[in-house]
Amino acid sequence: MNIGFDAKRIVRNGSGLGNYGRTLVNDMVNIVDKDTRLRLYTPDEGRAHLRGQVVTADNLLFVYPRRRWFKAWWRSRGIVKDLVRDHIDLYHGLSGELPIGIRKTGIKSVVTIHDLIFLRHPEYYHWWDVKIYTAKFHRTVKEADRIIAISERTKSDIVELGGVDPDRIDIVYQSCSTHYQHTVNEDKKQEVNARYLLPARYIVNVGTIEERKNILLAVKALHRLPDDLALVVVGHSTPYAEKVKRYVEAHGLSQRVSFLHDVPNADLPAIYQMAEACVYPSRYEGFGIPVIEAIQSGLPVVACTGSCLEEAGGPDSLYVGPDDEESMARAILQVVKGAEGREERIARSREYIRRFEGNDVAAQVLHVYRGVRGEG
Repeated sequence: MNIGFDAKRIVRNGSGLGNYGRTLVNDMVNIVDKDTRLRLYTPDEGRAHLRGQVVTADNLLFVYPRRRWFKAWWRSRGIVKDLVRDHIDLYHGLSGELPIGIRKTGIKSVVTIHDLIFLRHPEYYHWWDVKIYTAKFHRTVKEADRIIAISERTKSDIVELGGVDPDRIDIVYQSCSTHYQHTVNEDKKQEVNARYLLPARYIVNVGTIEERKNILLAVKALHRLPDDLALVVVGHSTPYAEKVKRYVEAHGLSQRVSFLHDVPNADLPAIYQMAEACVYPSRYEGFGIPVIEAIQSGLPVVACTGSCLEEAGGPDSLYVGPDDEESMARAILQVVKGAEGREERIARSREYIRRFEGNDVAAQVLHVYRGVRGEG
C-alpha cells in the first residue's frame, strides 16, 4: 500500500497538530510492512528542526510541489495530480482537510478532525476565517471515505454540525506520552525554580494564552483564595494575554500571577510537579492534553464544563462553569495541598487516564486504513 499524508503541519507546527502528525507517522513506520510506502506531502520544507523529528526510513519520503509558487493552491487542489502520479492508494488529511477532487480519482481518503471550535465559538475567529474553515469542513466530510475524531465530543460535533452519519466516524484518542509520570529529581526542580523564580505555593496553567482558554477566570478566582497561593501561567502569548495582565495590575495581583513564555518541554515536568494543582478553564477544546499531563504529574485538576474536558480528566477532576469565578475558587480549595481526599482524588484520576497512555494510535489508524480499503 502507498499511503500519502498531508504533512504541512508536521514541518511547520511545533506542538498540537504538528505533534499529532509526527508521532503518528513515526509510529506508523514501525508497524507497516516493508512494502508499504509512506509519502509526506508538504508545500515546502518548513522548519528544519521539526522536519528532523521525523524518523529516517527507506520507505518514508517527503514530497514537495515541482513548482513552489501557489503553495495553498497546490495543497488544496494541485496535489491531486501528484497523488495519482505517485500511485497513492490512500491519503490521510491529518489536520481536518482533504484536497478538492480526491474522491473522483478513486484514491481512498481518511481525515482526522480535531475540533470544530470555529463553528461552536466563531467569536474567537475573524469572520472570513470562519467562512473558509466552514466551507472546507463541509467539503472535506463529503470527500472523505472515513473520518477520525479525537474524542467523543468532537465526534458528536461532526454529527450535529456537519450532518454526518455517525457510522462513518471512528474515535481514535490522541496518544499521550508517559514521560510526565517520571518524578523529577530535586536538582532539576531547584534549577527550574531558580530559572523562573517560581512562587512557594502555586497552581499552574499550561497552554496558549488566548481568549478561548479563559485564564482570566482563574486570575479572578485568586481574590477568593489564600494570599500565599499564586498562579503560574505557561504558554505562548497573544493579545488576550495583555488583557489579562492589565487586569492583574489593576487589581493588585502582580505578585501572585506569573507569565512564562518559551518554556522548553524539558522544564515542564518540574513546573507541573512543584505546583499544587492545575487549572484549565478553557471554554472549548477538542481534547485537552494539558489536563492529562497534569494528572500524570500527580496534580489534581480543575477545569470547565461545556466541551471535552470531562472526557479527558475523568470523574475525579472538578469542573465549573466557564464564567463562575466563585465556583472556580471553591474547587481550587478542594484540591490544593491539605484538602481532604486530595491524594485519593489524584490516585483515581491517574487510574482513569491510563486509557490514553500508550494508546497505540498508529495501529488503530492502520486498522481504519485497512477497513477503508476493504482489507478487514
